Amino acid sequence: MRAPRSWDIFCRVVDNYGDAAVCWRLARGLAAACGPEGRTRLWIDDLGALHQLLPEVAPGRASQSKAGVEIRHWTAEAEFGEPAEVAVDAFGGGLPDDYAEAMAAPSQHRPRSIAIVLEYLSAEPWVARHHGLPSPHPRLALERYFFFPGFGAGTGGLLREPGLAARREEFLRRPQAREALWRESGFPPPAADATLVTLFGYENPALGALLEAWAAGGRPLVAVVPESRLGAEVAACLGAGSAARGEAVRRGALEVRFLPFLAQDRYDELLWAADWNFVRGEDSFVRAQWAERPFVWHIYPQAEHAHLAKLEAFLAAYCKGLAPVLAKPLRALWRGWNASGEAPDRAVAGAWAALSALGPGRHAALRLHAHDWAAQAARSGDLAENLAKFCSERLK
Repeated sequence: MRAPRSWDIFCRVVDNYGDAAVCWRLARGLAAACGPEGRTRLWIDDLGALHQLLPEVAPGRASQSKAGVEIRHWTAEAEFGEPAEVAVDAFGGGLPDDYAEAMAAPSQHRPRSIAIVLEYLSAEPWVARHHGLPSPHPRLALERYFFFPGFGAGTGGLLREPGLAARREEFLRRPQAREALWRESGFPPPAADATLVTLFGYENPALGALLEAWAAGGRPLVAVVPESRLGAEVAACLGAGSAARGEAVRRGALEVRFLPFLAQDRYDELLWAADWNFVRGEDSFVRAQWAERPFVWHIYPQAEHAHLAKLEAFLAAYCKGLAPVLAKPLRALWRGWNASGEAPDRAVAGAWAALSALGPGRHAALRLHAHDWAAQAARSGDLAENLAKFCSERLK
């Protein structure tokens, strides 16, 4: 059974960098699956977002190549040429009308094409029941299917490139690699006795309470804030004039470091180096799990709090088997950070205090749980490989 020889991934950037990050990782994985004889194109409407993640991508070029992927600027004037065997509609943004019409009209070079609607990641129980089901096009005779990322059997799995675990272990084994990370970020390595926390999220009403809890803690805590919308809010909470990259602000036991925007590989290394990771959206959420560290997810907010069902579904899966003395404050921290329930600021401060009061053995148990969870999630396989297999079975 051969992998499809041509892929087109269509990405409309909505959630800042997360959509671009997921689509790039998927395109890179699919290019590896179809090999040098194949063709993988990533059509993206915001090259600037991809440039932030991959600085070698030129935001002003209509076409360029990297890692076996043709990166195309998706504009109203774009010419798509012959459709691919498989077109991926990322996150339901839709395929261009003229492209979809061409797909529905087979040619001598392409007797058949299929479309995939790649959905957002969720741990909700219904995902496995809907994964892989047909998704009829409203007006075209176009073969189309839902494809759901997920955490367990019956889903599409998660994006996890080959060699990721080995790269992580190599980084952690070599002190000079961690020193290089800090040197390039403009800071010395944190003190050995400091708790290192990364902070990446959306604007958050509980932020001030969390920073105060960190400042009032009994041991040094270094909070690292990569360049994002949250940086200015952190600076305002601390009474700092700005969140300029390379600057640090200190209050009590807390030191906040404002970092430049980090490319994907550097951000991975920061997650690996940390003791706790606060992440957001979808891409950094998954990368935090592969980092095998305790983490807190700031889920993308939706109208009428529809996102909270996804939050609770993941908490139910992630906390399964976790000792109640750990699961209770961890759940409270996640819920407070996502403004689920009353007085989220008090919930966040109380939950962090409860977790900080746990002894070293309990903290080691949280880290071990993160390791075990990553191993469990990895058993569902890499999403790109699973998608290639799924499409191969339907094109044979």
